[in-house]
Amino acid sequence: MATTAPSASAADETGRPELKRALGTKLLLLFIIGDVLGTGIYALTGQVAAEVGGAVWIPFAVAFGVAMITASSYLELVTKYPQAAGAALYTHKAFGIHVVTFMVAFTVMCSGITSASTASRAFSSNTMKLFGVETPSALVVTVVALLFMALVAAINLRGVGESVKTNVALTLVELTGLLIVLVVGAYALLGGQGDLSRATSLQLSDDQAPFTAITAATALAFFALIGFEDSVNMAEETRDPSRTFPKVMFAALGIAMVLYLLVGVISVAVVPLDQLSEGDTPLLQVVSAGAPGFPIGIFALVTMFAVANTALLNMLMASRLLYGMAHEGVLPRFLGRVLRGRRTPWTAVLFATSLSMILISVVSWLAASNPDSSVVKNLGGTTSLLLLAVFTVVHVAVIVLRRDRVQHQHFKTPTFLPWLGAVICLYLVTPLTPRDGTQYQIAAALLVLGLVLWFFTWLHRRRQGLATRVEDPTRLEG
Repeated sequence: MATTAPSASAADETGRPELKRALGTKLLLLFIIGDVLGTGIYALTGQVAAEVGGAVWIPFAVAFGVAMITASSYLELVTKYPQAAGAALYTHKAFGIHVVTFMVAFTVMCSGITSASTASRAFSSNTMKLFGVETPSALVVTVVALLFMALVAAINLRGVGESVKTNVALTLVELTGLLIVLVVGAYALLGGQGDLSRATSLQLSDDQAPFTAITAATALAFFALIGFEDSVNMAEETRDPSRTFPKVMFAALGIAMVLYLLVGVISVAVVPLDQLSEGDTPLLQVVSAGAPGFPIGIFALVTMFAVANTALLNMLMASRLLYGMAHEGVLPRFLGRVLRGRRTPWTAVLFATSLSMILISVVSWLAASNPDSSVVKNLGGTTSLLLLAVFTVVHVAVIVLRRDRVQHQHFKTPTFLPWLGAVICLYLVTPLTPRDGTQYQIAAALLVLGLVLWFFTWLHRRRQGLATRVEDPTRLEG
């Protein structure tokens, strides 16, 4: 007798609808690598170089150190509580205050949406270059970006298996693109083109201290290394997450960092800094300069796939976060609905996609009114800003939750690391770090929207007789 496919009502012992466990060690490794390697390295290398000159490897190395410390905190929590919702779940278990949990959930979701929006803009720019349009109108760029986000939503709705398979293919394309950059750059340098010594130079303005410049560049470079935190939202779709996550996350971050340092050094060595920092396609310039005969359309296509992967994985994260928090009672229950047959959180996917489309439209309008602003830089910087704030809370949550014991074995980070991580991340959030004011404005607007949504959620919970503070944060009624 043939087995039947899992129904839409498939649920665990608590009645919560289950997601499909499709991620093993290899798929999780490619998931994290693909998320980390996307838009950041393909679109922001030049912007980092604009902050510090040729020594781009310094802010990337510092950002990697912060990422490893933060990853250690995430690993303790995801192996201790292998559930969807990530940072919001950990905040909820640590503090049990509804407004705090809601705002962390909303902030993480917004970081995913701003990251996906960054990717959509870069995707649109590369699409135009592929078709020979060097200076497309703002309307065309926006329309292509919105259509692209609709395609991402369709893949997400199709199923996690299909999404992950798409991620595998796109990650392999990403890696191929970076290898092309490294080979072309090395060939150009061996042929006497470029200047490798540029990678050792700090180029600062007259009134700027090296520490200030490196800090500003690190805050931006950190965007290129985020993505590892998205994976914890896939815990309910990962096989044996408590054992799988530690080895996979550290391996993925190590691989990504080696590639980032090599690509950064090659880029500044081959392309003059003033050219590298222009536009949203710095690696395309590296290939054009290093190998003029290389079919540039192929690399533009590779770049499109790379940033597409970033958008797909961030929207996967955002939708799983909404799903997880809906079932913890922090967000409205309708966001936890699962598509019949496919077992994907369809209402969460549509909600996150709608917000991303609104953000793309608003930011495109702002860019049209201020042509001198860098949309990709500000969206990337806003993503970094939002996540650094969340990472600060996660580090504190690790310390608070040390008193909570679980029955299974899990990863445990050295005690001093969460304290160190909290201090560093908090510093990088503050205005003490030179950062474009537009990034604070975008982040503030998103957080105000979050507070408005929380207020309506609070009213709904109050009508249902639910308290805004949960005495036992490990169990929430919805």
